[in-house]
Amino acid sequence: MTDVGEFRVGDVLSVACPFALAEVEQSLNWGHVSVRWPWWDIDTGSDFVDWSGIVALGVNGDGHVSCDVETELFRTDPPPEQLKAGDLCQVGIPPTVVHVTAVDHHDPPLETGWLPRPHLTVSVLRRGLSYREFPDHSHLDGTGYSLHPGNGIPYTFELLMRPYSALQPGDEVADAVGRAWRFEGPWDWTAFDGSPAGAGPEWPLVLLTRSGTPCSGVDADAVAASTANGSHQGTVRQWMSLTDASPTP
Repeated sequence: MTDVGEFRVGDVLSVACPFALAEVEQSLNWGHVSVRWPWWDIDTGSDFVDWSGIVALGVNGDGHVSCDVETELFRTDPPPEQLKAGDLCQVGIPPTVVHVTAVDHHDPPLETGWLPRPHLTVSVLRRGLSYREFPDHSHLDGTGYSLHPGNGIPYTFELLMRPYSALQPGDEVADAVGRAWRFEGPWDWTAFDGSPAGAGPEWPLVLLTRSGTPCSGVDADAVAASTANGSHQGTVRQWMSLTDASPTP
């Protein structure tokens, strides 16, 4: 896995997983094909979840296109319409551009029915998808497709863009026209004057506080340098060109 550091909301990534051999449990049916998962073990110590070792993948087929189909990252080779129960196939993720919509840490790790138990959930949407397209699908947990880095699946990640990489959630900054802002994420800005965010902060930015402490030196220099050229709206446009999506409001 390329070292992306801590995953952050707004990150644009290329994600892939090497294809591995799997057995088809159930052929294409209502937009899903089920395979015996090649990477996880059944968690016999789970008190709440009884997992069978089978994973259903959302795929196009039978004229049925669901939200699962639109968000699914894993693919089969041969394609699902050529598979029947008992067949062997390859399952994996070809390099796919996604953007991160949520990051959740789990302590203790999640009890999912499989091992290893996830310590981290990174929710993503594929290029071309915005969450607002799926407002009625509560099973997406308001975020998208869930990945669990470190859970035994050999994902690889390449960081393509991290908007406002020099800032950290909770930072307070002043912009070029004297407005003070609180940063919680690249699309989550609060102006202290109470007025609408509008077009966002005017660059360059001055870092005022970090973790509630007045900030200067290296961190402040990094924020100033990273916003010396360009603009907030330019960052949005660059992000949208990579994701073909709308920023999460």
